[in-house]
Amino acid sequence: MTSTEPSAAPADAPDAVAQVARVPLRSLERRAVLLLLFMALLVGAAVLYLMWVRGAFEETQKLYLSADDSEGVVVGMDMSFSGFPIGRVSRIELADQGTVRIHVDVPVKSARWLRTSSVFTLEKGLVGAARLRAFSGILDDPPLPPGAERIVLRGDVSAEIPKMVADARDVLLNLNRLTGEESALYATLGEVQRFTQRLNSSQGGLMAAVTGNEADARRVSELLGQTTQLVRRLDAVAQRVDSVVQRADRQVLGQDGLMTDAQVAVRQLGALLQELRQSMVKVDAVLTEVQGVAANAREASTDLGALRADVESSLRKVDALITELNRKWPFAPRQQEVRLP
Repeated sequence: MTSTEPSAAPADAPDAVAQVARVPLRSLERRAVLLLLFMALLVGAAVLYLMWVRGAFEETQKLYLSADDSEGVVVGMDMSFSGFPIGRVSRIELADQGTVRIHVDVPVKSARWLRTSSVFTLEKGLVGAARLRAFSGILDDPPLPPGAERIVLRGDVSAEIPKMVADARDVLLNLNRLTGEESALYATLGEVQRFTQRLNSSQGGLMAAVTGNEADARRVSELLGQTTQLVRRLDAVAQRVDSVVQRADRQVLGQDGLMTDAQVAVRQLGALLQELRQSMVKVDAVLTEVQGVAANAREASTDLGALRADVESSLRKVDALITELNRKWPFAPRQQEVRLP
């Protein structure tokens, strides 16, 4: 028993070692496959995240922009509004009329910044890439519908450089013409120089420089002297007129002047008119009383006529009664006189 066991062990040793070696190789293969799957998932997640960040899964609407030239425009460039990207160029194609048609994908949540009055520009500077911009001045206008087509206004600074150089050349040519010996400016500067020389000369001075010769300068000086004398005479006359005006002011508007006397006379006349007004009031009252007395006298005269008629009637009755008594009684008739008042 003891002799057979050591002899059998060397025969089975290679198979056991092979089995032990196969187990780590399989586990390494599994780990490698898992690692590759994990890396593939990580790359896929990164791609999906980047697509989500770039707005690949957002709902968008189309905007078509027409331009004369597509220089500087690339697929994937942003269209900005107030410095924020609100759209992305998805395609560039050549239209039937020979113009460039730019397809822009605008997210629905950002489309509210675009209006029917919006303006789109493509700006290209000397340094840097071109920039596609949108401007909406009136946000109360209707929103831009999906699939709208607008024209892009280009602003290329490099295209303006040849024009600027040509304008600068024209300016330099005009400047050379202005400063040339045959130009009007050169002649004017010469006249100014000669005028300055005459002004600095000892003969004539400013007058000679203005008039051009000494004779005219002397005449102008004499004329200025005569003008000065005339001004002095006029000043003396003005002083006399001023004194006359002051004297007239004292006589007319002074304390003892005509205006003071006239004011006193006017006040006295006002007092007399006031007294006359009061007298007229009194006369008016007297006339009113006289009218009342006349009315009473008129009424009294009317009553007196009626009274006289009554008295006459009574006297007639008395006279008839006396005549009847004298006729009936045997007495001698006597003469009776009845006097009327």
